[in-house]
Amino acid sequence: MTVQVDVRGLSCPQPVILAQKAIQSGEFPIEILMDTVTSRENVRRMAEKKGCRVDVEVVGDEFKVVLTRQDDASS
Repeated sequence: MTVQVDVRGLSCPQPVILAQKAIQSGEFPIEILMDTVTSRENVRRMAEKKGCRVDVEVVGDEFKVVLTRQDDASS
């Protein structure tokens, strides 16, 4: 089951903190909804440092960032 985290309207560092908590839960994939480029880039950098694969989809003027484990990326 996909874990969904909605960080729209939140300013940094809240999106990064909430994404980090989701990663620590160990449940993947994680879908993060956000509305700023700054949040997208900060979450992307943190997730990559944690060893996650990061896929970004533009949805209108917002972003959907999907995090998966590196070892799950091929499936």
